[in-house]
Amino acid sequence: MRILFIGDIFGRPGRTIVKDRLPEIVRDHKIDLIIANGENTAAGFGITPDLAEELLELNIDVITTGNHVWDKREIVDYFQMAAGNGRGPARRVLRPANFPADMPGWGVYQGFKGKIPYAVINLQGRVFMASNDDPFRIADQLLQKIDARVIVVDMHAEATSEKISLGWYLDGRVTAVIGTHTHVPTADERVLPNGTAYVTDVGMTGPYDGVIGVKKELVVGRFLNGMPVRFEPATGDVRLCAVVIDGDEETGKARSIERLMLS
Repeated sequence: MRILFIGDIFGRPGRTIVKDRLPEIVRDHKIDLIIANGENTAAGFGITPDLAEELLELNIDVITTGNHVWDKREIVDYFQMAAGNGRGPARRVLRPANFPADMPGWGVYQGFKGKIPYAVINLQGRVFMASNDDPFRIADQLLQKIDARVIVVDMHAEATSEKISLGWYLDGRVTAVIGTHTHVPTADERVLPNGTAYVTDVGMTGPYDGVIGVKKELVVGRFLNGMPVRFEPATGDVRLCAVVIDGDEETGKARSIERLMLS
């Protein structure tokens, strides 16, 4: 199975480049399964039901999120309306599985590509972030219930050490551990010894002429004077950051991981 994971899609610039470049990536890399982190699609902060379904209509199979998932109130209602039958488009939009259990939404999705079962797990780190449940132990609990060999984990975390540790902890038990959240792509993609593809941060899909997606003058000004300011998305030097994972659908092991950055 050929898996594409698209890094944090930031605002309209990120959505536009995904729409423009995704078909050729799928064609050139023979992609079977598409996963994207979409927690920043709504002007850089949160995701709305309309934007989630816009991404799903591009043939993205699963959308993961992170600490900004609740920034738009509409997504809460979206999850709650879908909770009755556990199906529909909202079921393919995830929030971290280690959030409190009574929160709306789901932290794992299981589906099929053809006859091949797969699963996507969304987790969030705890170092320098909110104190949620332990992502390591939540991963253990979920893996006991998942009936699939191909398993991709989005580890949405601040600390590189926490992401790397989870990669080693899950090595051989999942196909890939992909780091998100910092919006800065790292050059440490590799397949770990027991067959898990890993990268500390896949990077942001959005404007790179700012500061992690935000207009640079606003962020620089905040550092200079400490005054509150409303952040606005930058617009220039838009790039799509992603990784392509080649996974064995029978064993769940990764054969390779390749980093992409497209203008």
